[in-house]
Amino acid sequence: MMNDDRLVDIESKIAFQEDLLQELNKTIYEQQKKIARLEAICNSLIDHVKELSEAAAEGGVINERPPHY
Repeated sequence: MMNDDRLVDIESKIAFQEDLLQELNKTIYEQQKKIARLEAICNSLIDHVKELSEAAAEGGVINERPPHY
């Protein structure tokens, strides 16, 4: 009986580890999707800042508020 109890205990631990591994993989996948979205946002912002910088260097003004604001 003692070996049967040990076997059940080992099987339970393996099942728990498999569930935990699945959850960790899901978490990593979701985090990677968020990182990809944030990288896209950062690249978009970088491009926008470059455009504004180039326009300012050329003397142009983009989206300037009228004086009455």
